[in-house]
Amino acid sequence: MSARQGLRADSTHFTLDGAPFRILGGSIHYFRVPRAYWRDRLLKLKACGLNTLTTAYIRLAGELGLWVILRPGPYICAEWDLGGLPSWLLQDKKMKLRTSYSGFTSAVNSYFDKLIPRITPLQYKNGGPIIAVQVENEYGSYAKDERYMSFIKEALLSRGISELLLTSDNNDGLKCGGVDGVLQTVNLQKLTFGDVQHLAELQPQKPLMVMEYWSGWFDVWGEPHHVFPAPEMISIVRELLDRGISINFYMFHGGTSFGFMNGAVDLGTYKPQTSSYDYDAPLTESGDYTTKYHLLRSLLSTYSNEPISEPPAVQSRRAYEPLAVTHYISLWESLQCAETLFRADDPVNMECLPANHNNGQSYGYTLYQTDIYSGGDLNSRNHVRDRALVFIDRELIGVLDYRTQKVKISQSKSERTLSLLVENCGRVNYGPALDNQQKGLVGDITLDNVPLKKFTMHCLDMKTSFINRLQSQKWTSVGTKPTYPAFFRGSLVVDQPTDTFLKLPNWSKGVVFVNGQNLGRHWSVGPQKALYLPGPWLRSGDNEIVVFEELKAAETVHFAENLEYGKTVDVSTQLFCTLI
Repeated sequence: MSARQGLRADSTHFTLDGAPFRILGGSIHYFRVPRAYWRDRLLKLKACGLNTLTTAYIRLAGELGLWVILRPGPYICAEWDLGGLPSWLLQDKKMKLRTSYSGFTSAVNSYFDKLIPRITPLQYKNGGPIIAVQVENEYGSYAKDERYMSFIKEALLSRGISELLLTSDNNDGLKCGGVDGVLQTVNLQKLTFGDVQHLAELQPQKPLMVMEYWSGWFDVWGEPHHVFPAPEMISIVRELLDRGISINFYMFHGGTSFGFMNGAVDLGTYKPQTSSYDYDAPLTESGDYTTKYHLLRSLLSTYSNEPISEPPAVQSRRAYEPLAVTHYISLWESLQCAETLFRADDPVNMECLPANHNNGQSYGYTLYQTDIYSGGDLNSRNHVRDRALVFIDRELIGVLDYRTQKVKISQSKSERTLSLLVENCGRVNYGPALDNQQKGLVGDITLDNVPLKKFTMHCLDMKTSFINRLQSQKWTSVGTKPTYPAFFRGSLVVDQPTDTFLKLPNWSKGVVFVNGQNLGRHWSVGPQKALYLPGPWLRSGDNEIVVFEELKAAETVHFAENLEYGKTVDVSTQLFCTLI
């Protein structure tokens, strides 16, 4: 039997097993979709007329008759904390991410040593669904080290990757994001900037592909929700298809950045991203069909050689009755449930705390405490990453962040405890700030220009184990005025577990846990007004809802059938940098 000929890029069109082939792909991140819904989302992708998936549910994709373009990183961007890189890399003060620096390449080699042997049997030549593998991601927008992309390419080849290799860059990144022998693809949303023409000139007699066709855009806290009109998207996609170009929709289904996993943008101003990653994609955050989906399916059906499957039914959703919060426990009382406390003369950043078997603290909050004996100007010297609530003897006196770096402390000669509850709001996932993403207190803070010393530090990464330990503590009935910050508890009784959205009107800022699972962050600044709660994460009977609230709680937790946003903005009316 002759060897299978995989995806080839030897002429102006792709071939698969020697026959002309057009990639019609969609991105769905397995880490943004509850495992119980993986099959559902992939079936919906296939029923839209797509033939390829760009993510890593490899066996399931193959079972459903989809091809796979694998994008194994190690850096993926994706509006994910640190672009998918582990925070322990930042313990190395000399670390240079995404370069040939030995501290980084040794970590990449360890990662590929574990990953690639699991991938190679699933390649097309071995009967699997993987037809192509991407070399890193948008390196042309970073391009700090001319040896790095060759290193990643060789790291893949030497471990047995033998399918077509490709890179992915926005228009500006095309000129320095390539590597010899690897097909270049382009990322875009509009056709007004000549991106496709630029790619064609760089690679004459090669097939053209838009690896990330941006179906919408991501949101940051405190700014409007981004939308991209369906008719405009469809007209651009039609033009690309009419020109014979292959396409992958980023995102086809965005999903949710559950937990503390959202990234952030920093192109001069730090902006953390929301927990919702709906992206205004063809499938909504909760897996519903949109106008974009239906128009796209209609368009793609005219480019398919065979009838496309019927779309599966959507999951039912319901708005449960409002839930009364019954008990609370203050942050101060919860400290005994934290793993350990650490003491040091100077503040230690999150990643360098001796927590989690010395891998440091990755996510959540760190509480820094020290004693003071006078008042004056407390100056963060811009060493707070990213936001700190400031307390004197547990009384809130102010907030420090990138914009506010000073808080006035009243004069007193008696000993008082200064506490800073510092939140990692999400590490930057794109751009030049990537190397400087240590969180917590990253340097001295001063009181009247004198650096403060002798800190006690509590790691509050709020893992499931911590939330479970909280339950055995003494909680106070909400009839008593709570001391903030605090954890609030209530029970949701469910007969048949069903998808819903959890809403917190008249609350301020914090995190929501359901049966110990971290749903994500809530913040009254919007635009996100509700958190997606998947039905499979609920159980018949009692479900424990715990809300960590920094500043102001209400008496009830509400539910809705649909995701809600504040103000929206059309991405096509904005001048934005290509950030993904």
